[in-house]
Order: sequence, then C-alpha cells, then structure tokens
Amino acid sequence: MVQLSSVAAQIARLSANSLSGTGGIGAYRLSDLTDFGSNPGALSARFYVPAGMVAGAPLVVVLHGCTQTAGGYDHGAGWSQLADELGFALLFPQQERANNPNLCFNWFSPVDARRGSGEALSIHQMIMAMRARHRIDTDRIFITGLSAGGAMASIMLATYPEVFAGGAIIAGLPFGAARSVTDAFARMRGDGYPSDAELAAAIRHASDHKRRWPRISVWQGSADQTVAPSNADRIVASWRIVHGLPDEPTQRIVTGGIRHERWSNAEGEAVLEAYDIAGMGHGTPLRTTGPGGCGASGPFMLDVGLSSTRQIAQFWDLGDGIPSADTGIDPDRAAPFEPAADARASSWAGTRPATVGAVIADALRGAGLLR
Repeated sequence: MVQLSSVAAQIARLSANSLSGTGGIGAYRLSDLTDFGSNPGALSARFYVPAGMVAGAPLVVVLHGCTQTAGGYDHGAGWSQLADELGFALLFPQQERANNPNLCFNWFSPVDARRGSGEALSIHQMIMAMRARHRIDTDRIFITGLSAGGAMASIMLATYPEVFAGGAIIAGLPFGAARSVTDAFARMRGDGYPSDAELAAAIRHASDHKRRWPRISVWQGSADQTVAPSNADRIVASWRIVHGLPDEPTQRIVTGGIRHERWSNAEGEAVLEAYDIAGMGHGTPLRTTGPGGCGASGPFMLDVGLSSTRQIAQFWDLGDGIPSADTGIDPDRAAPFEPAADARASSWAGTRPATVGAVIADALRGAGLLR
C-alpha cells in the first residue's frame, strides 16, 4: 500500500503547482497576528483593520478552504473590501503545510475539533487577542468558512458558542460529522451520518452553553461534487433543532434557480437561513460586477450573480451592504448556474482529467483512504 506520507507529499506538490499565483493575491491587505497564545494547533494568523475603525466594531473570522491561503481567500470573497465599507475588523486563521499538506483545517481530527484543544483552541486564542488589541464589540463576533473552513466554522460555533453572535457555513459539514480521514470522505459523500437529533445533541454537549445560540447561515451548490449537498441539509436540521425551530421555514424565496429559506424564532428574529444555488459546484458564491460587486472569481470562487459575502453580512446585521433589500441577486445573472461555467473555477468537480481533485482522489485511493 502507498504510504500516507508519500500521498501527502504528492498532494502538497500538486497544490503548489496547480494553484501557484493565487495564494498570495490580496495578501498585501493583511497583516500578521503574532503572540496570541500557546497555539496548540500550530496555525498562523492574519488580520485586517480598516482605516478609521472605531472602538466597539464587530469582528468577522474567515476560514479558507483546502489549497487556499488567507490572502487568496480574502481577495476572492472580498471580505476586506466590505470591511472598508462597513467598518469591521477581520481575522484570518491560516493552516500550515506542516499540519496539513493540502492546507485543509483538520476538522476530522478529534484533537482539533473539541473545546480547549488543537486548532479550535488556537482559533479561540486568536479571537481573544483581536478582541483585546482592537477593542472589539464582544457581542458582535462572527465566523464563516468555505469547505474544510466551513467544517471548522461548524466546530467553532459548537465548541465556543458563547463567543459568536453568528456563523456562516459555505459548502461545509456539520459538527460531529467525522473523527477520522475515513469518516471525512464518507461524510463528504453524504454517507454514514448519525441522525439529525444526534448531531444537534453533539452541538449541545460540545460546551456547557445554556444561553442564546448563534444565528446560522448555510450555503450550498446543488452540483457540488466535493461536498454532497445533503451535508447542508444536515447542518440546517441540526441547528434547527438546537434553536427549537419548526421543520418548515418561515419564509421561502426562489429566484432564478436560487432558493433562499429563513427560520424565525418566537420573537420573530431570523436565526437560521439556507441558500441552495442550482447548478453551482464547490465554492463560495460571488457577484463580482455591477452594483454591489464584491471579490474576484477564481478557483473555488464562483461568480453566480449573488454575493454570499454581502448577504451574510446583512444577515448578521453588519450593514445593508447589498444592492437589493429583497435578495441581492443580480437580475442579469438570476438564472440557473450552468455547471459547464464552473469548470475552470471548481477544479474538484466531475471527472475531468488533470484536475487538482482528480489527482488528489487518485492519490488517496492508492493509499487506501478513498474507495
């Protein structure tokens, strides 16, 4: 059997060669955060504070996906652009190749997926350092992530719920989904899940939190072939149970292949929402041009005419920040997103030869980690 170390080395070389030139784009906007604690997860950290930011500003924590860097993800998603407009601070935890050769956060590792340990504790320490050094409003701290970063956002929201007012999970996985690499690939396919009630119980038991739970935004493309769309259903169901919400959403809007559902609590506050984008593959939904354009398209950064960055900020009440009070959808792009248009941006999709995903999958199959 192929050794795991050789697979890791192959993945690292592949990632560096396939995405060279993207990792550092936008990195000049970010500064290094140092001396933030014991850092048991051995992560690095970057941050952005817009000029003139006032004391008591919100903080958004942004977690990149596999093969990405903090600067590259910021460039694509446009978070620092929106921070300039709305006046909030940003924290970008960043994975290191020594921890994961494909730059994935280790959401499937038990030591990194629990309170007070590993990568989860490192991210918490970064947040506490940012909160103290930049006089952040402790009631307005939020977290979002894509893919493995989305799975790590799920972990942080479950293990440190008292820290966050809200979270957004993009093409990610629910808390309690996996405890090994084998589990991780099964769950990414949507296989072998515990019940929704068990997933909700895992969130409740991840800390001793008894107060208000964070509001949650969930994003998924229907044509995602890296993280099965059923994972978004599991995330929504588990948080719906935690929040004590009914099965049916309070509001459902379908516009041009984009389904948006919201659940409100007994006080009428929207505390859970879900976006399903027809035909979209694996990545962060963007609207890069026109009124409210934000970010830049690229690998895993998909221009579908809807800015998840702006919509998430609105859901968190960070500011209006979107071109339409109804949906924020670009009417010129409000049509089902064709999978073919996703070919360049989502190198994980389908069975196309010579893609990053195809080679990684072959390497993992050779190592016996993927069927």
